[in-house]
Amino acid sequence: MQALTGRSPMKSPGAPAHRREIEREFWREIAKGLLAEEAAAAVGVSQAVGGRWFRHGGGMPPMDLAPQSGRYLSFHEREEIALLKAQGIGVRETARRVGRDPATISRELRRNAATRGGRLDYRASVAQWKADLVAQRPRPAKLTTNDRLRDYVQERLSGRVSHPGGAALGPEGVPWKGRNKPHRGDRRWATAWSPEQIANRLKIDFPDDESMRISHEAIYQALFVEGRGALERELVTCLRTGRALRVPRARSKRKAWAHVTPEVLISERPTEADDRAVPGHWEGDLLIGLERSAIGTLVERTTRFTVLVHLPRQDGYGVVPRTKNGPPLAGYGAVTMKDALAATIGSLPAQLWRSLTWDRGKELSAHAQFTAETGVPIYFADPHSPWQRGTNENTNGLLRQYFPKGTDLSRWTAEEIEAVAATLNNRPRKSLGWKTPAEAIHDHLRSLQEAGVASTG
Repeated sequence: MQALTGRSPMKSPGAPAHRREIEREFWREIAKGLLAEEAAAAVGVSQAVGGRWFRHGGGMPPMDLAPQSGRYLSFHEREEIALLKAQGIGVRETARRVGRDPATISRELRRNAATRGGRLDYRASVAQWKADLVAQRPRPAKLTTNDRLRDYVQERLSGRVSHPGGAALGPEGVPWKGRNKPHRGDRRWATAWSPEQIANRLKIDFPDDESMRISHEAIYQALFVEGRGALERELVTCLRTGRALRVPRARSKRKAWAHVTPEVLISERPTEADDRAVPGHWEGDLLIGLERSAIGTLVERTTRFTVLVHLPRQDGYGVVPRTKNGPPLAGYGAVTMKDALAATIGSLPAQLWRSLTWDRGKELSAHAQFTAETGVPIYFADPHSPWQRGTNENTNGLLRQYFPKGTDLSRWTAEEIEAVAATLNNRPRKSLGWKTPAEAIHDHLRSLQEAGVASTG
């Protein structure tokens, strides 16, 4: 083999992986704000491969995303070289057709040929694979070679909070499972300096020692990127966010409310709903409790009449293992919420339902089906504008007396939450001239009935 190639053979690390250019294109899609599975589909690789690239890179591209310079052969050029060689075209003619120097073609055929079986067979995929391997020139991380610097960084990240006497304080924390930050649970109390604080404090603590210098970005990469080996991966739990993967900046600009289209914005709501003169316009939201429990709240804008929607958990919750994109079993998935609201509407007179204004939660992403089935249009408030649903926000505050934050709301039955709603509806309100919401809505229904009798008479 060595005689054929003219140099020591390259050690084979296994089967050829995806081309580096495909991975580079994957990270370009990530930079646009796409999720890992979306970027994987865009470049034609499996979701597992895309997820592995994203996880191993810590959410950061491990290569330069700038377009490849013309100095190096591209994969398309290697494909053309392979086709011409298979046709028996010589090196100089191949160089002329590809637009490269003959020495470049000769060196490419010699260095990056497939050598299995003792022959020099040139295949574009293998040649690109070998070229990508040679192009990788990893440098040892500074935290790997400087033990004193590494100890300083780790101590400022993970040092224990302790009593003046030296005893450690705070909980032990939940074990890190190698994934992103845990959903719930006490975190271990740590010194928890940020990488920026550490990087700048080094200049004060070691003003004359240039070896004790490192950028905050290098610390983040040592934490996030697998394979660096400089810092223990579980130290990410000492960061303020506890996040084990960096979130690309463009992802924060993703449209989080794709179900909110222009025709259902609050600006399109009938003007009669604004002055509260005509009853029948409602505001709604969810009260969220522990363990993904919830209660739906509906408040009529004119009479302040409150209706609570029972949202029990679905069969299998807490028993069936959670699966990605699996059925929502917490009780307020889109379809479950739509059906529960439709059933609630059916229990009240149709004259009381003119519109419903909701916040931008995805529990009402099936609003188009709800409107088609019930005839009640739904409008969504603007982002971060709770005052546009002020009546509902006020009512939710009153309900927290009965359903405090940090409690499991699924333990209450439909009869029990109806009793709470009746309590609020029979409480006099200053805004109603000290009438109760129940009395106000009863007066409205009676006036509608009298108007109907007069028109028929």
